[in-house]
Amino acid sequence: MAGSTNRPLSPHMQIWRWGPAMLVSILHRISGNGLALVGLAVLLWWLGALASGQAAYDSFTAHAGAWYGRVVLVGLTWAFFNHMASGLRHFVLDIGAGFELKSNAFWSVVTPLVALVLTIAVWASVLLR
Repeated sequence: MAGSTNRPLSPHMQIWRWGPAMLVSILHRISGNGLALVGLAVLLWWLGALASGQAAYDSFTAHAGAWYGRVVLVGLTWAFFNHMASGLRHFVLDIGAGFELKSNAFWSVVTPLVALVLTIAVWASVLLR
């Protein structure tokens, strides 16, 4: 039936069962985009303030040290560690390992937890200095 048009061209989102691997994949994309957009903006602001003199740098550190600046910096730290851990997971999958259902589900759950633990460890060390 080559002429049948009432069949979908490919499976759609309603067909797939949600699982941890799908969530990790989506978080990987979100954290990568967040790093690219927000991280680049903060980096350029910091470099511009660094090059512009003491007053501009003091303004940057005042905003970065405020509660909203800390929220952005903690979010960027989590995005970095999440993207890194998820990238390592994808690398292992690319070499052909970890496709077993239990192994894949386990590492899909562990990946965001590793990112969370590393983020907490970094910020605990920063705040305890």
